[in-house]
Amino acid sequence: MKRILTGLLLCGALYTQAQERKLELLWQTDSIIAVPEGVFYDVKNNTLFVSLINGAPWEADGKGGVAKLSLDGKKYDSMWITGLNAPKGIDVYGNRLYVADMGELVIVDIAKGQIEKKLAIEGAQGLNDVTVNSKGVVYVSDSRASKIWRVENDIAALYLDSMRGVNGLKAINDDLIIAAGRQFIKADAKKNITKIAELPQGGDGIEPIGDGSFIVTAWAGYIFHVQPDGRVNTLLDTHLEKRNTADIGYDPVKKIVYVPTFFAKTVAAYQLK
Repeated sequence: MKRILTGLLLCGALYTQAQERKLELLWQTDSIIAVPEGVFYDVKNNTLFVSLINGAPWEADGKGGVAKLSLDGKKYDSMWITGLNAPKGIDVYGNRLYVADMGELVIVDIAKGQIEKKLAIEGAQGLNDVTVNSKGVVYVSDSRASKIWRVENDIAALYLDSMRGVNGLKAINDDLIIAAGRQFIKADAKKNITKIAELPQGGDGIEPIGDGSFIVTAWAGYIFHVQPDGRVNTLLDTHLEKRNTADIGYDPVKKIVYVPTFFAKTVAAYQLK
């Protein structure tokens, strides 16, 4: 009986902890960010990189780019990288910044502040999110073709197929966390797929927060807290305000979530509590 009571108390404590997670707005830029889709918090350079679509979400118009934004949201360099089309997910490994841009994986030399190369992925139809694992292997989701591509030594190969609604990706050690529509799943090194949770809305940005759980966004304007046991709590709902919540960035030390609001043209910072 004592063990049962202890277990019930522990479960109650974990449930309470999950319910207590919340987001508190710290700051928000003016509506000057040219359709931001992705934010990456770069601890090394003490800055935020923001992918700018600056036009239609799937139009190859050459208007897109990558901006730099200060951690307080006050200094904004919209012209850091230009000449892209509709860039979306971004990630950093070493001195390289990777950007998913329609049918290309764009590689930026951060130190030089210029494009190193554009890697065309044959057969890609709509590249969306990017993640890099600890070994420098890049994974790119293709939302229009329902595929995930794997890029090693700048050579792309098909990794997973028939991933309907695939969008957000996050590499954690040898695992790949995937948001495919409402399915929030994990693929291990052998491509074995297990379900983590069912999301209320199709997932977009994914960030682990260090306790086995995740912050996950849905583009329409929702941010969720996903527990390892599959429980999902809504932390933010801005869909009625038409404020999108796209591919977030995260500072794991200060526990700050950086949110690109897409058509609302702002970036907002929230304290995770």
